[in-house]
Amino acid sequence: MRKTLSLGGLATLLVILVAGCATIRRDEAKSTESVLAAAGFRMKPADTPERLANLQAMRPRKIVPRTKDGQVVYTYADPTNCRCLYVGDEAAYQRFQQLSIQQKLAQENVMAAQMNEEAAMNWGMWGPFWW
Repeated sequence: MRKTLSLGGLATLLVILVAGCATIRRDEAKSTESVLAAAGFRMKPADTPERLANLQAMRPRKIVPRTKDGQVVYTYADPTNCRCLYVGDEAAYQRFQQLSIQQKLAQENVMAAQMNEEAAMNWGMWGPFWW
């Protein structure tokens, strides 16, 4: 009986962890796709069975350089969320890199401000934490 409960608990924990990871990946993909669009990448939906099959064969959620008509293009395949392919040229890729750095710096600034605010909090005036 005890082993059944622990296995059931373990199974529940595993389901929660997998769901959490999927949510994080989905949010990261949405964030990346927003930056790709802002940088000038074009979104092409996988609106036919052939496109969807091709999209699912690509490396998911990674920017991959490819050659098309002698030119380097960059692709980002998302077969699960938007079921689409983002395509950009070298200029769009460079803008994406710049925007990604700016976004990361902005996130770091927000985190630093939150940490400074937390450090400045005078918890002593609010009494013990358990009440």
